[in-house]
Amino acid sequence: MRVRFNQDETVVKMIQEGLERTGGYCPCRVARTPENKCMCEEFKAQIKDPDYEGYCHCRLYYKEK
Repeated sequence: MRVRFNQDETVVKMIQEGLERTGGYCPCRVARTPENKCMCEEFKAQIKDPDYEGYCHCRLYYKEK
């Protein structure tokens, strides 16, 4: 299992700029709650799932099996 950044550098740059603007909260979500602080709780749960492979909600990270 490995977690890496999206290979598309444009997406990574855009999301990282959004994280700076929002104080570390997922720029793809409206609510500024602890669950949405990057790395969000949703993706942390997906990382724990041995069968999950794919991107986080905002596509910044990718989990490989």
